[in-house]
Parts: sequence; structure tokens; C-alpha cells
Amino acid sequence: MKLPYAEPYKIKMVETIKRSTLVQRKKWIKEAHFNLFNLSSDKVFIDVLTDSGTGAMSDKQWGAMMEGDESYAGSRSFLKLKETIQKITGFEYILPTHQGRAAENVLFSALVKEGNLVPGNSHFDTTKGHIEFRKATAVDCTIDEAFETTNLHPFKGNVNLEKLEKVLKDNPKENIPLVILTITCNSSGGQPVSMQNIKDVSQICKKYEIPLFFDAARFAENAYFIKLREAGYQDKTIKEIAKEAFSYGDGMTMSSKKDGLVNMGGFIALNNEETFKQCTVFNIMYEGFITYGGMNGRDMAALSVGLDEATEFNFLESRIEQVAYLGKKLVEFGVPVQQPFGGHAIFIDANKFVPTIPREEYRAQALAIELYIIGGIRGVEIGTVLADRDPFTRKNRYPDLELVRLAIPRRTYSQNHMDYIAVVLKNIYDSRAEAKSGYIIVDEAPIMRHFTAKFEKI
Repeated sequence: MKLPYAEPYKIKMVETIKRSTLVQRKKWIKEAHFNLFNLSSDKVFIDVLTDSGTGAMSDKQWGAMMEGDESYAGSRSFLKLKETIQKITGFEYILPTHQGRAAENVLFSALVKEGNLVPGNSHFDTTKGHIEFRKATAVDCTIDEAFETTNLHPFKGNVNLEKLEKVLKDNPKENIPLVILTITCNSSGGQPVSMQNIKDVSQICKKYEIPLFFDAARFAENAYFIKLREAGYQDKTIKEIAKEAFSYGDGMTMSSKKDGLVNMGGFIALNNEETFKQCTVFNIMYEGFITYGGMNGRDMAALSVGLDEATEFNFLESRIEQVAYLGKKLVEFGVPVQQPFGGHAIFIDANKFVPTIPREEYRAQALAIELYIIGGIRGVEIGTVLADRDPFTRKNRYPDLELVRLAIPRRTYSQNHMDYIAVVLKNIYDSRAEAKSGYIIVDEAPIMRHFTAKFEKI
């Protein structure tokens, strides 16, 4: 009999989480204006809002924090981090930032101008937000299979090469500052990009002399899927696969709160010295000096260790198998989810779960709220609310998929927690025919509204 996987760690510390009643949760979510971001954490039983900065650090990471060098300039912790990033990615120039969206802000301040086009594979919310804030346009070139939740394509994060080449061919080179490749692709369900697709995108970018950058928040998970699913990579290590993938690009932004296994941090890595010099100006303006960039020395020390741990197979197997465990449970219960299962999260297909709720009433948001009310579980809507309004017409954008994301923090919850989530969703699914109406937005920000929007129940 094949042995089941077991977590490659044991628990040294626990944190109490509070239970609550149905009556309490109804009151709390109403007071939060039906926005799950507005809930305080003590009102949540299982928090799968995001896997960003919510994981548990290892003993070696905590130990490294004690040796953090807090020097303003030339910190030893930065030099160690720089060495680790260069070893894993192959990029020469490194700029630390306080998190991933800060890295995007610095890079896009240097490169993206009004009227530009930035092609990629389903840009995530902050990426698209930073592009549109600069009055540029994010162009989605993801393959069509990504939007078919029952299609078992192994690399749903892939770029459609014909779509990409058409954008590059039909527009002047000066109007396309970069192509963004997100690995894994969060907005399409945490789906990986194949190495062959990375190579092909790189060749097209070189043909049209356009830089290729990675949004690499979950690059290690992407490398794991390549190892398991793509021919020729079974015998390669995660570190070897990651380094090869990065060799086809010109730079990367990183939210270290994901595959860096830390609670706060990010960085930009580049090979082009001129782009690095442009970015240093904005890094100093927005983040801090170029050898700390909004990060404490102790956090850089923990990140250096975390990047090494996150690119080991045993850790990734445990992490991704836990996500798949929840996915398999939900499939057994008949709950519609994005398949194959993503690396960091399970994405519930709200279009199939609650088609009785009109799209203009934010059916995925309604489902996420119900999940909290019934089980005290905080997920997040990845649908019309997050898609925001068209910056020109100000009308709602309706994406192909209406999803509720359950992002699993790393090394944090047990299998019993996964079982609990699955049963709560099964119970909601069994009563789904009762769902007739959703919500309206009564107050929203002009961009990235999902973080602070206020809703009312219809």
C-alpha cells in the first residue's frame, strides 16, 4: 500500500482560535457592511481569506531573526538575502520592498506610462490596479481552458501565444513596456504555467524586444507542478526548475509573504542595470534605502531562510497535498470547484454553485458571506467585485469566472480544519436552491474597491 504523505514538521507552538454562534456572526458581518475584509480576526474561526503573510515560520527562521542586522545601510541581513535570491533566481540586481504590491509600485513607476499596454496571464488585483492607476491597460492573454472549471488542463496558467503575439504585433514597441507572467496564476485558480510556455513567451518577447517579468509570488509552487506534470523535469530539483524558469525572463517582482514564508516582505530582482538604476530612485522615495526597502533586518534574515525552505520538495508536497485534500473532499460532496486544484487555494465556482443569484448582485460575494455566517470561515470573492469597474465606462466588469477563493495558510491548519471547511460547504450546497438574492454596493473606492466596499443585502 502506498504511504500517505505526512507533514515534514512537528508543532512547537499553538494559537487559540475562537468559536462563535450563528447569531453572533450574522450581527458581526452586518456591522462589517458585509465585507469580509472588515471583520476583526477574533470573529473568524478558520481564516482562509489569503495565504499572504499568514503562514507559520520555522524554528530556523525564528532563530535567524535573532541575528538580524538592523543597520540602515549595508545590512549583513540584506547581503545574505541578496546572495540567497541570486542563487535561487539567477538575477543580479536586488531591491527589497515591504511587500509585493510595493515591488509592483516601484517597478511600474519606472516603466509604465499613461496609454501603455501590459499583456499577461490574468493579472491579479494589485497588478491590474497599479497598471490602471497609471492610466495604462492590462491585457489578459490567458488560455481559454483556464475559464472552464471542469477542464483538467495541467497548466491553466499558460499564456495563449496567439493572443500575446497579436498584441505585440499590432502595437508599437514603445507602447508595451513589459509582459507580466504570473506564476502560479492566482486569478485563474492558482494554476501553474508550464516551462514550455515560459520558453515560448520568452521567445515572443525577444522577437518583439519587449522585457519579460515574472510576478513570482508562488514561483516555488509553480516549479512543483512542473516537476510533477511536465516531461523531462521529474528528476530535477525545485531549485533547478525555478532557476531555469527565471533564466527566460528579464526580472521579477515578489511578494515574499507567499513562497518566501514570511509575514511581511517583498523584492524586485533584475538583470538590466539601467532598469535597476531607475527603480532605485522610486525605491528610495517610496520604500527606504536600497539595502532595506521597508524591511527590518530581522525580516530579511527570516526571508533568506524561508526562500531556501520553500524551494524544497518535501515542504511543497505537504503544502500542495493539503490543498488537494480539501479539493478532493469538496469534489466528493459534489461542490463545483476549479480543477485541477490550485497550488495555494481551492476556488469554488459560484456560477455553478448559486446560479440563482443574478451576477449583478455579486453571487460570489454572497456565497463568501454565507460561508462565514454558517461556519465562521473567511474566504474571499474573486469575481465581479474584485474585477472592479471599467476605468473608462465605470460599468461593472463581469469576468468569465465568479469564484470564492479559500487560500490555505502555510503550515498553519490541520486536516481536521480542512474537513470542517468541506462539511460546511456541503451543507450550504445542499440548501443552495434557497439562494435567490445577493447584495448591492452602497459605497466603494474608485480602484481596488473590494478591500473597503460596503454592501447591503437585497
